[in-house]
Amino acid sequence: MNILIYQISKLLPENKAHAHCDIPCGIYDPHMAQMAAHTVLRMTQLLTQIKGESLESQHTIARVTDVKEEHGELVEDELGTLENDYFKEEHFENFPKLKELISKAVKLSITTRQNIDENSAKDLVESVLQISEIFFKTKGATPVRVKSVYPTEGEIVTHK
Repeated sequence: MNILIYQISKLLPENKAHAHCDIPCGIYDPHMAQMAAHTVLRMTQLLTQIKGESLESQHTIARVTDVKEEHGELVEDELGTLENDYFKEEHFENFPKLKELISKAVKLSITTRQNIDENSAKDLVESVLQISEIFFKTKGATPVRVKSVYPTEGEIVTHK
């Protein structure tokens, strides 16, 4: 009987639910959004450097584009978690540009996936950094920009 149930279950489609945790757990941090935005920028830089039309070049373009897409979506997911689960009405009141910054970052994430545009990718990173600074301020921490160790040679936001 167990074998029959197992075999039938393999024929049924799987539905996976994805969420941060929705408990709420209180564990929120813009770090993943920052890393993802830097990755979008780096993949954009790499796409501009690929030369030739060989099969190997096409393969590299496909792989780099896939990573860029994945991390662009990650930026949106992480910002969505912050916007919907962490930031409260008081945060939006105290930081009136916050909603606009989140909206801008999401639009830039879409733009960077639709195009190979290094300026848009840099703007995405900057928008995510500004959101990160606001995040740390809402926690009562002092945000600090430090030089990243990433090949993008940009900054990340942490706190004191």
